[in-house]
Amino acid sequence: MPRHPRGFDLGQGLAHLQRHDRRLARWIRRVGPLDAPPGWRRPFDPVDALARAIVFQQLSGKAAATIVGRVETAIGSQRLHAATLARIDDAGLRACGVSANKALALRDLARRELAGDIPSTRQMAWMHHEAIVEALLPIRGIGRWTVEMMLMFRLGRPDILPVDDLGVRKGAQRVDGGAGLPTPRELQARGQCWGPYRTLASLYLWRIADMADGGADTNRSQD
Repeated sequence: MPRHPRGFDLGQGLAHLQRHDRRLARWIRRVGPLDAPPGWRRPFDPVDALARAIVFQQLSGKAAATIVGRVETAIGSQRLHAATLARIDDAGLRACGVSANKALALRDLARRELAGDIPSTRQMAWMHHEAIVEALLPIRGIGRWTVEMMLMFRLGRPDILPVDDLGVRKGAQRVDGGAGLPTPRELQARGQCWGPYRTLASLYLWRIADMADGGADTNRSQD
């Protein structure tokens, strides 16, 4: 298995998408070039990223960031992992705004970290993205979408298509002019021509969906 770098050549991806999908190419010209997600260049701690993703679930970015800030203050660290989360009990997490279910998920994440079940960044560099999904899905509160966001925005894997994501489906509907949202299965088939740059296609589909909703970018990376 080859080593996977964090990030990929956006120029090559752009040329591929424009060459293989005329409908999407028209929207790409309208949107213009996209910048690489900043998470590709930042230090990355998988446990910390997963802990933050758990807190962010089903909350606005602003509300989740406030809760994370309270937890950081309570544990005296900007890194959420087993050792620092051990500094606060469940009542303390609840006082920070963490729900009971999310507290259980954070404890399960910490237990799995201590057991060595969470691959390190170095280990992930040699793993296929589906192997990373399989390794992380057993964690309480972690679903496929959460891992896919990590793969896209933190690890920079080039060929991720989150077919269950509403924004991606909305963007695909707008590109194709469909009367209804494509189903995940339909989107999976529709996106075959975007490979091996389906991550970049997804980034464009999100931007296209955001344009339809008023133009404000939606935070999907838990940054």
